[in-house]
Amino acid sequence: MDILKSIVPGVVNCLSPHAQREFSYWYNSGANFENLKAELDRLKDERESIQRRVSEAERKSEKIEEKVEKWLVNVNKSIEQAAKFIQDEEKANERCLMGLFPNWITCYQNGKKAETEKEALFKLREEAGRFDDRISYRTIPEEIWLKSHKGYEAFESRRSTLEAIKNALIDVDVSIIGVYGMGGIGKTTLVKKVARQAMEDKLFDMVVFSEVSQIPDIKRIQQEIAEKLGLELREEVESRRANRIFERLRDEKKILVVLDNIWKHLDLETVGIPFGEDHKGCKLLLTARDRSVLLKMGSKDNFLINNLNDEEAWRLFKMMAGDDVENRELKSTAIDVARACGGLPIALTTVAKALRSKSLHEWKNSLRELRTPSMVNFEGVSAETYSSIELSFNHLKGEQLKKIFLLCSLMDNRILTSDLFKYSMGLGVFKGVNKMEDARDKLYALVHALVHVTNNFNDKIEYNSSVFSQKKLSIFCVK
Repeated sequence: MDILKSIVPGVVNCLSPHAQREFSYWYNSGANFENLKAELDRLKDERESIQRRVSEAERKSEKIEEKVEKWLVNVNKSIEQAAKFIQDEEKANERCLMGLFPNWITCYQNGKKAETEKEALFKLREEAGRFDDRISYRTIPEEIWLKSHKGYEAFESRRSTLEAIKNALIDVDVSIIGVYGMGGIGKTTLVKKVARQAMEDKLFDMVVFSEVSQIPDIKRIQQEIAEKLGLELREEVESRRANRIFERLRDEKKILVVLDNIWKHLDLETVGIPFGEDHKGCKLLLTARDRSVLLKMGSKDNFLINNLNDEEAWRLFKMMAGDDVENRELKSTAIDVARACGGLPIALTTVAKALRSKSLHEWKNSLRELRTPSMVNFEGVSAETYSSIELSFNHLKGEQLKKIFLLCSLMDNRILTSDLFKYSMGLGVFKGVNKMEDARDKLYALVHALVHVTNNFNDKIEYNSSVFSQKKLSIFCVK
């Protein structure tokens, strides 16, 4: 074999280019095979590098580029195919190269295939080099409440209002819609239901939601809107941030902006929200306790949310309190308690959860408390709502938990647990605790308990070990 290969070069020079290439597959079969193995190892390294970057991007909740996903599929398939060919070739290697009577046809076929496989692997590796750093991109995650119908009850008395709001959203001549009613009546729940249905019916491409609150923080509102638009705001000046938001919102053909819990006139231009002639595709859905606030905001189509009727109130109350309220001894008192809540969803839900699995004596005592609400006047909050909130506050276990709750009620919507810890220590909340580590553990335990109790009453509170959102604490707290 070696003697034959030594005289081959002279003969090959006499052949045509095509014949020379075909002859080289047999002549260089061994080298082609080694080159294939080397290229396979290089491609495996490249695949591992790309996969690490993909995994890192996925941990950041980024979307992987489609071309990268396809590349990984093709690479896995090609690597598996090449590895099988190499394994089969190694088994046949002794017969082809080492034996006394080698199979020249098989050597030619395998040499040609090795060269073809190597070129295919090289192209895949070359393709990866063109990805640069662009293997993923940031996405705008859809908010949980837009995907979940949990927490909404389809009350017949509100069906007509729901339909009227939807019709207003469809009307091309209407750019601002308002929803108003006393605190705890269910405005936020209703507008979220409207927004969900609007998205399901493809009335809008996107919904942006922000809570304004009693003391508006323009930068926070701008940040909430920007994050939901996938817009990064680096400017510190409010007007420049507003310009960025304004232009970004105008890029959306059909978008619904929900501004919840407005207490006084909010200048939309200051925030950066276009409406009317500025952007026909941008609709605003506002909620407020007072209709006059909505009128000042330019909303002509405003819808009042009324209390639940007795049948709907009892249905909601029974759902929250559990089957125990059907007990013969308890039912009449439970019905009276439900009526004392005045048809307010927040009062019905809060009281029912607070009294769940309690004794008849506790129910009767709670009824007396509900019938004697505090005379302190809270703007936009009925006596029934106040007394139900006071009752549920009284059912918090332990003075420390109550103090943590009251402290939270004085802080911003997003509460840093580090700040809460400092204030708690300064006010001497943790009696009998002498070590900082023990005090921190105690705080986390109390926060967990508060989150657990509050989540039983309404939507979930966002929480982790460093920060949590207390806007849902409003079901307990009247500011």
